[in-house]
Amino acid sequence: MPVYFIRHGQSEFNAAYKGKFDPMIFDAPLTELGFAQAAEARNKVSKLGITRVITSPLTRAIQTAKTIFDSMAPIEVSHGHHELLKFSGDVGRPPEALKRDFPDLDFDHLPNHWWYAHEEAGVAVPAEPMPIFQNRIAQFSAQLNDVNQEAVAIVGHGNAFQEIIGFMLNNCELHQYR
Repeated sequence: MPVYFIRHGQSEFNAAYKGKFDPMIFDAPLTELGFAQAAEARNKVSKLGITRVITSPLTRAIQTAKTIFDSMAPIEVSHGHHELLKFSGDVGRPPEALKRDFPDLDFDHLPNHWWYAHEEAGVAVPAEPMPIFQNRIAQFSAQLNDVNQEAVAIVGHGNAFQEIIGFMLNNCELHQYR
């Protein structure tokens, strides 16, 4: 069965970041354009027969998944394919905070601090080392081999998908992985 990758819609971080300074927008939500991109993607995926959705626990991915797939397919939250932590927008939130914003989703299986944590206290935006990121994505990718009986959509992030497929997806771009 097919596995589709869908990058999240435009986030507030994507809109604000101009390549020099981190705008310090933690766990950035979608912009109005990001929601519109997700709504447009919903029309594209409605005929694909997707029966399972796995989303990253970063807010922009959850909002994208819910906009595209609410009432279409069940949405699961998984932290294996979250974004490479380089900027404030890639810093996650604890499960209890996510549950307040998305009470219809299950976060109980997530560790309290599921994103990369620097050993030095007080680092607001720790940079995730590439070998750690690559290992995490390799583990997630290996788990995709167990997905055989249903059409699955993975909603996630540019760097994570690029690590698997070798190129960057645009916001809300759909890519059939297999």
